[in-house]
Amino acid sequence: MRTSIGLSGVIIGLVVCIGAGCIYKPKILQDEVHTVYRVEDIDPTLSSRYAPAFLTYGAEQDYNRIGSPRIRSKGGKARGIYMDTDRPRIYEMSKAFDTDRGRYRNLIYRVHFPGIPYSLFPFHVTAGKNVGLMVFITLNEEQNPVLVTTVHSCGCYVAVLPTALLPRDAYPEDMGESPMKAYGEHLQWPLDYSTARTPRLLIHLRPAVHRVIHLEVVDDGELGRGGRYATFPMPIVNMEDLERLPLDGDTTSLYAQKWPFRGHVKGAFKPFESLFLGLVSLDLFVGADKVYGERSQTATRFYTSLKFWNRKKSDMWDFERFLEFKGWRL
Repeated sequence: MRTSIGLSGVIIGLVVCIGAGCIYKPKILQDEVHTVYRVEDIDPTLSSRYAPAFLTYGAEQDYNRIGSPRIRSKGGKARGIYMDTDRPRIYEMSKAFDTDRGRYRNLIYRVHFPGIPYSLFPFHVTAGKNVGLMVFITLNEEQNPVLVTTVHSCGCYVAVLPTALLPRDAYPEDMGESPMKAYGEHLQWPLDYSTARTPRLLIHLRPAVHRVIHLEVVDDGELGRGGRYATFPMPIVNMEDLERLPLDGDTTSLYAQKWPFRGHVKGAFKPFESLFLGLVSLDLFVGADKVYGERSQTATRFYTSLKFWNRKKSDMWDFERFLEFKGWRL
C-alpha cells in the first residue's frame, strides 16, 4: 500500500512539474522603452508588407533577442550552430492551399533565438538551444489577412486567431467570445487590420520562453518613430537560406541531414521534453525545433499534437487538413 501511494505521488509530482514547466509565466518587467524587431522595407513586397514585428521583453538578456544562425567552424568543418543576436533576421516563404470555400495563401515567417535558459526555479521544461517561432498570415483571394497562426518551430504552443475579415461561419463551432486560452496565455481576437493606416502585426513575447502573450495591429509608422519603441531592423530573407548557411566558401544546413536527427535544427535537442514527453508522444525528439516542410523530403513531420494518433492530422504542412483538425471551416 505504501509503495502504491509512493508511486502515485511520484507520477502526480511529475505531471505537475511538467505542466508547470509548460505553462509557467516568467514575470514581465515593463520597460520604459520597448525593444521591437521590425522588418526593413527596402524593397516592399507582399511578404514585407505583412511581416510581423516582435516586441521582446528583457532584451538585456541575450536569450530574449532575435538572431540568425551562424556556424562555429574549425579547419573548414562545422563545429556547431549558434544564433548571432547582432544580426537579427526574419525568414519567409509562401504556400498556397485550397479548401471547398476558396483559395488561400499562407505567408510564413520564422525567427530564431539563442535558446530557452535552463532553470529549475522556475523550471523550464522547454529549455534548449537555437529555438524558433513561426507566424502564418493566411490571405484570402483578395490578398487580405483572415487568420493569424503562431507556433514554436518545434510544433508547440500553436494558436490560431481570426482577423475581423473572417466570416463568423468559418470559426470553430465551439468557439465562444472570450479571449483564446493558449497554454496559460489569453489572446485577444479578432485582429482588426483596418484600425491602422499602415497596419503592422505586433507580437508580444514572454521573456525566456518566447511564448506569444499578446497580438495587436499597430500603425507601422508609430513603430518607426521611436519614442515608446527602440526598433531593431531585420532584413527579410528567403526561408531556403536556412538550408545554405555560409561555411568557409561552402554552405551547410541549419537542419541535420543524417538519421536520427534529420530534419531537426542542429543543437536544438530539448532534454527535459524528451525525458518527460518522449514516451507519451512516441517521439524521442519531441520539442526539438525542426524544418517546416514535406515529410517525404524532410524525414520529419511538423505536427502540433502530442497525441501520436493525431500526428498526420495536426501536421501544419498540409494546412487545410490542419485547420480542419482545429475546427476551422475556411
